[in-house]
Amino acid sequence: MIKNKAELIKNARNEKDKQCREILLDIVEKAINSVDPKNAIQKYVQFEREDNILHIENYDFDLKKLQRIFVVGGGKASGTMAEALEAILGDKITSGEINILRGTKSSFKTKSINLNEADHPVPSIDGINGVKKMLDLVGQAKEDDLIIALISGGGSALMPAPAGEISLEEKQQITKDLLKSGATIHEINTIRKHISNFKGGQLAKHACKHGASLISLILSDVVGDPLDSIASGPTAPDETHYQDAIAILQRYKLWDETPETIKRRLNDGLAQKIPETPKEMTSSCHNVIIGSNFSACTAAKLRAEELGLNSLILTSSLEGEARQIGIAFAAIAKEIHTHGHPLPKPCAIIAGGETTVTVTGTGKGGRNQEVSLGAAIKIGGKLEGVAFGSIGTDGIDGPTDAAGALIGPSTILRAKEKGLEPQKRLENNDAYHFFQELSDLVLTGPTGTNVMDLIILICI
Repeated sequence: MIKNKAELIKNARNEKDKQCREILLDIVEKAINSVDPKNAIQKYVQFEREDNILHIENYDFDLKKLQRIFVVGGGKASGTMAEALEAILGDKITSGEINILRGTKSSFKTKSINLNEADHPVPSIDGINGVKKMLDLVGQAKEDDLIIALISGGGSALMPAPAGEISLEEKQQITKDLLKSGATIHEINTIRKHISNFKGGQLAKHACKHGASLISLILSDVVGDPLDSIASGPTAPDETHYQDAIAILQRYKLWDETPETIKRRLNDGLAQKIPETPKEMTSSCHNVIIGSNFSACTAAKLRAEELGLNSLILTSSLEGEARQIGIAFAAIAKEIHTHGHPLPKPCAIIAGGETTVTVTGTGKGGRNQEVSLGAAIKIGGKLEGVAFGSIGTDGIDGPTDAAGALIGPSTILRAKEKGLEPQKRLENNDAYHFFQELSDLVLTGPTGTNVMDLIILICI
């Protein structure tokens, strides 16, 4: 999975640090494999072909009583999910439309389910066209039909449907502004839901309007696994309101530069001139989470223990400014080496979640790379037997080709030898080029899954 694994291990300056890096990368691979969408689909979906009964977690569907099965959805993991679902149901699927990450279509084989390539993190016209096909498809569904929605992280950008007079360009602009503002994913999705005809429960409302059954299989990439925030909750009741969206734009000082069509829609919603997003679903609408960050953290802990390390899951709900999270983990590393706390060596401290970057510079990077750079600066070159990495489980950290970055005691020493200035790179949000010059970027390519980020500290 990790394409440059040998080089990352070789970059350490002594055998102890090399061993730390090797252990960390082994744990990362096992953790990401544990939340492979194919495995998750196979775990939660069983089809008894003889009896024609479809079992999905606690829900049973008698296919003898169903006329058609439609499949819709999108996200970074949706291609793998679609392939796995079709392998189980085969020709029982009538048709399907799924929006997947651009450049990944050749990786999947489906017959009944059409895969539409779209863009992330900024939405595109291809995403809009895919959503139109989904809405047209589920609009046909009647009482004796079943709709299966496959939803994963990245679905918000991959499944755009601008509401009212809002243009794609205006949606692209507000998305870019929000991504740079430091707003959390929950805050960003609150706005997305209220300027969309698809998100915030609206897919479910459209799909079930003629009595069809809907079940969503969801791979969570949001802290706490809130159904209304994962991919902006297209099949879940929405707990947020127009006034929340306005308040978020004002809080991050974006309201004045927000396109007029978006401001008008939000103000019309506040004045009750247009309907709110659905606040409840019909009894025929079901949501099942089939994978989460906690699942990945648990797998990481089990692998660490297999390797003989004391291990601790610090949290799977980590949030905050990326560089500050890195600094905090550097402090934990020092505490372990000085006092053997919170665990004695050899140990692995594991966390998961999604940090935030407030962009003030002009550099290139992602939140995981910034976490690692913050940790590297704080650790300096004083410790031995330490490896630390922050890795996006989807293999894509920000607008880069890296999943994250790996650091250790030699990182800053090697940077100084190359004339790199880590603090200036951090201030310019340029972690990507910093780690690229050190060959310490973690390169996986798109992994086919997405359950936020893994942060792992190894001390031996």
